[in-house]
Amino acid sequence: MAAPLPHLDTFILAAELGSFTQAARKMNPSVTQAAVSQRIAALEKDLGIKLFDRVHGRVELTASGRRLHEIALQIQALHDQARREIAQQVEGLRGDLSIAASSIPGEHMLPSFLSEFRQKNPNIAVRAQIVDSAMVFDLVERGEAQLGLAGQPSGRPHLEQKAFGRDEMVLVAPPKHPLAQKGSLRVEELPGVPLIMRERGSGSRQCVEHALQEAGLDPKNLQITTEVGSNEAIREMVQRGAGLAFLSRFAVKHELEAGKLVAIPVEGANLTREFFVLYDRRRALPLASRLFMELLLA
Repeated sequence: MAAPLPHLDTFILAAELGSFTQAARKMNPSVTQAAVSQRIAALEKDLGIKLFDRVHGRVELTASGRRLHEIALQIQALHDQARREIAQQVEGLRGDLSIAASSIPGEHMLPSFLSEFRQKNPNIAVRAQIVDSAMVFDLVERGEAQLGLAGQPSGRPHLEQKAFGRDEMVLVAPPKHPLAQKGSLRVEELPGVPLIMRERGSGSRQCVEHALQEAGLDPKNLQITTEVGSNEAIREMVQRGAGLAFLSRFAVKHELEAGKLVAIPVEGANLTREFFVLYDRRRALPLASRLFMELLLA
């Protein structure tokens, strides 16, 4: 097994301050600028690469130095996490859990998971916010949410994701609508149907558009009369006869059971989708986040 890399704390400080002298001042008073230089030299010798360039009295990271800085921050975060978690085993698990969720998993799945999680971990402070899928990805990448729940894969290189549930988008109409009486609709007939759709950036909308493209229909040919950023508002508009809409079966479960809305099968289109829990692989996940993921994936 290779020996641990030496002096990573000194390296991080010098990299962030851009100065060996300022790094020495931030450290123990007995540490000199020469000592910092010696430590960096020892680290460079161990790795066999140059980590800093000297530019106009300052030090700047090389490409290899920038990559090591990213890794060193992860190592530092893991060290901090190890100390916290060992202490929590003695004191009882404490901490924070921040989640960003898109509307369907956030409104229809998250409450039950959070209730179970809180029963098991009463000392964890939970903060959850409901946004569209695009914002979920942004918040997780920026570190403003530890975990994200979304109805579509992210496609972003830093985000790791795992599927934890399934959904079905259904075309809904009032019971007396002619298409509800007809019983089904071929995918090629959709361009003649006035539709109410979620806003762009919504995972629900992207799921529908992708399914229609796979079925050979260009979403640009749809007759979209209204875009609304709320499943509840769309559901109400459909019941009032303002148009038909694709909504998650979760979002219209009670209306379908009560006969207030009818789901119209769209022949030729696969409108199922998966829900994903995701996190930024560049950051070490706190224990609370890992425990919540285990609950989702059980």
